[in-house]
Amino acid sequence: MHIITRRRLNEFASKYPDTKSGLYHWYKLMQSEAFKSFPELRTIFPSADQVGKLTIFNIGGNKVRLIAAIHYNRQKVYIRAILTHTEYDEGKWKE
Repeated sequence: MHIITRRRLNEFASKYPDTKSGLYHWYKLMQSEAFKSFPELRTIFPSADQVGKLTIFNIGGNKVRLIAAIHYNRQKVYIRAILTHTEYDEGKWKE
C-alpha cells in the first residue's frame, strides 16, 4: 500500500523518540501488504478498529494511536493524525 505521508510519522517520532520503532514497524507492514478489505487488514493488525470511514491503529504497546483513511481499491493510506493515547482520549482526533 502507498502511505501518504511518511513525513507525519517522522515528525511524530522526532517529538516522541520512544515511538520510532513502533511507527517504523507499522510503516513497513503497511507498505509491504496489499490489503483488499478491513477484515483482511485485521489479520495483520488485530487491534485495528474502524470508526466511520477511518481506521484506528494502536501502536507501540498502545502508546500511540494512528488514524488513517484507507482506500483499499486504490491501495492508498492517508494518515489523518498520530496522537498519544492521552490526546486520543481527549478527542483531539475528531478536530
